[in-house]
Amino acid sequence: MPEGRAGGGARQGGEGRGRETGPPRPTPRSSSGHVLLGSTPEEKGVWLPRGVAPNPLGLKDTPFQPWAKAVFADREKNELEPHTRCKPSGVLRQFLTPYGVEIVELPELQQIYVFDIGGPHTYKTVYMDGRSHPESLVPTYYGHSIGWWEGDTLVIDTVGFNDKFWFDRKGTPHSEKLHTIERWTRTNMGTLVNTVTIEDPTYYSKPFTVTFNARLQAPGDELMEYICQENNQYGTAGGHENPFGK
Repeated sequence: MPEGRAGGGARQGGEGRGRETGPPRPTPRSSSGHVLLGSTPEEKGVWLPRGVAPNPLGLKDTPFQPWAKAVFADREKNELEPHTRCKPSGVLRQFLTPYGVEIVELPELQQIYVFDIGGPHTYKTVYMDGRSHPESLVPTYYGHSIGWWEGDTLVIDTVGFNDKFWFDRKGTPHSEKLHTIERWTRTNMGTLVNTVTIEDPTYYSKPFTVTFNARLQAPGDELMEYICQENNQYGTAGGHENPFGK
């Protein structure tokens, strides 16, 4: 059972549920040969983490600035995570729910949307029209993202984050100076590899890179209605995430 999940509900994060059997199918492409990261017109699906791990960064030696370790330790102890109180969360935390995300590409708008399923039920926008980051940004939960393709890999450059969310379940901190470079590669029909380079001189002595894999929940899953209600109690019939973290 994924962390922060109890009760019933159609989706579970356990191994084997909703997964295809047999050899992996190839990465889907459009008629022009372009890799499709999200659902196709023929098949719907959402991306779930490969096991909802408390610390997807998986780092043994996170390059914290000395004082930042105390912030991390306090969050581990108190577990007052904003996401479990219905606040949006950027970077890897957006994927780390029992319900996953849906990726929607709109070529006519030159934009890609990443929709949270469950939790705050919000979305991240990636601008694909060649623009640069604005010189002045109001900090937000998802920041300002611009993207481009390098072969079959989508590269996403994001700045302008606020400091009001955790970017993983464990409480790894960041400031408004956070800058991320994500590289998304769909290696086959059911696997999305996300490699993220994280730079934040306020909290870390140097940039570091982590890799996170997601799997496609199939067949037919789409965005569902979800109400995130602060102070909702653990174990409700709807299977909502526990607002207290566990």
